[in-house]
Amino acid sequence: MSAKTSVLVVGGGPVGLALAGDLGWRGIDCRLIERGDGRVSQPKMDMVGIRSMEFCRRWGIVPWVEAAGYNRDYPQDCAWVTDLNGYAFGREVFPSPRAEKPPVHSPQKRERCPQNFFDPVLKRFASSHPTVSLSYDTELVAFEDLGDAVEVQLRNTRTGDIEPFTADYVVGCDGGASTVRHALGIEMEGEPVLTHTTNVIFRCEGLEKLHKMEPAYRYIFIGPEGTWATLVAINGRDEWRFSLVGDSQKRTLTEEEARAAIVRAVGRPFAFEVLSMLPWVRRQLVAKEYGKGRVFIAGDAAHLTSPTGGFGMNTGILDVVNLSWKLAAMVEGWGGANLLPTYECEQFPVAVRNVGESSENLRRMLSPRVLRPDPAVFDTDAPDMEAARREYGQRYTEMMRREWFSIGVHLGYVYEGSPIVIPDGTPRPPLQVSSYTPTARPGSRAPHVWLEEGKSILDLFGRGFVLLRFGPNAPDAAPLEEAATAAGLPLQRIDIASEEAARLYERCLVLVRPDGQVAWRGDALPNDCFHLVDRIRGATNEPLPEKSNVAVLAEA
Repeated sequence: MSAKTSVLVVGGGPVGLALAGDLGWRGIDCRLIERGDGRVSQPKMDMVGIRSMEFCRRWGIVPWVEAAGYNRDYPQDCAWVTDLNGYAFGREVFPSPRAEKPPVHSPQKRERCPQNFFDPVLKRFASSHPTVSLSYDTELVAFEDLGDAVEVQLRNTRTGDIEPFTADYVVGCDGGASTVRHALGIEMEGEPVLTHTTNVIFRCEGLEKLHKMEPAYRYIFIGPEGTWATLVAINGRDEWRFSLVGDSQKRTLTEEEARAAIVRAVGRPFAFEVLSMLPWVRRQLVAKEYGKGRVFIAGDAAHLTSPTGGFGMNTGILDVVNLSWKLAAMVEGWGGANLLPTYECEQFPVAVRNVGESSENLRRMLSPRVLRPDPAVFDTDAPDMEAARREYGQRYTEMMRREWFSIGVHLGYVYEGSPIVIPDGTPRPPLQVSSYTPTARPGSRAPHVWLEEGKSILDLFGRGFVLLRFGPNAPDAAPLEEAATAAGLPLQRIDIASEEAARLYERCLVLVRPDGQVAWRGDALPNDCFHLVDRIRGATNEPLPEKSNVAVLAEA
């Protein structure tokens, strides 16, 4: 008889670890398998977005993220230059991670925490729950969905031993080449190749002393051929990620060529140690389906995007926070038969928007390849050329700000048309990128407000459903509580005395889901509270929204 778990998570990157951790936080037993040993030699992400940090706050691991290893006093400026000893076109100034303050719309802020630091934090979080087991050097060989369970075959990559295993559900968080997605026969739509790029991680102590530019988190290098490379401070000390941005043609770079490109970017010969090289392909792809039966996909397995904007992993974290509470509902027995299909209909449009936005950010970053400056700006100190560089830099800076300021993408997503969200008749607000307008309209993220010093209203959400009652004249919630009890749905009623919160949430009663999204709101309970409870737990036959074509959505 094979061993069994409620949820098998395939893939031990940040998305898989976040799913295992959130399931464990909910008391759900799960097992995570990862074919590698968990070490990260090429960090593929370095920014934990503001919404992801709100989830870290929920999990109680914000101090772990802040202490993970990045130099939090390092400047976070973005600069565009010819080379580090050449000419500067422009710069967007940002405070260091320690100095940056949360915006008014959140108790948290984004945090610089590259994957080689963030993965160990999430591993520690997942491992802290007794219901979670992590199996490294273990890969998925095959699986079969039997209708009431999934039979899988696992293999130890060190010994070759085969292990039969059974899970109620399987989630593939196994990256762009996902074994799970391929086994399900799920195709992806979009642009399979945006650029072929090579990343080089190198170590150099005191690189800032070898050039004349002010320190920055990211440098973009523009030459006569256009934008050709970027340099990012991986730890804010001595490790750097150099990315040689190619085109649609595949090319294998030698270490000698990579070294020459790095020397060109710095603008002088210098000594450095190459730690690793990784050729990769920027893609703009979203899976046509997010799962079949009892098997699902999340993160890069479901959507692949250019890293311009930092939406990739953060969209994946949003995937698994959405999916986790629904899996928990099914395991605990209060989820309805139509609950899990809402994972795809809610997260698919989010991925389409974020993938499209990332590709547009890439297009803007590479625009000098099309709209090239006067070649003379690269090789003369003439006063008129300095003015030309400033003018060009100002135009480029204005264009790039959409990537640097994107709070509307991180917080303004909405699960429009979801069958487990009950609309209140208010119109959908316009999509925003560089700004965010908080709203408690159903389908939206329940907005932040401080209830007292150090306590956000967001701190009330996460475990189960929460019914917020605003003001002394709010209706009695007993009928809704009775309906929730009858269905086994976890519901906590909380009375909120804050006038500011009441104005922001706009209704006397607001029902918030375990993932922090508003499910329903009103000034009076509906006539049939049992139907309301059945709907939000996926126990009714509400139709799923029609899915639009990926390309059309991306253009929108």
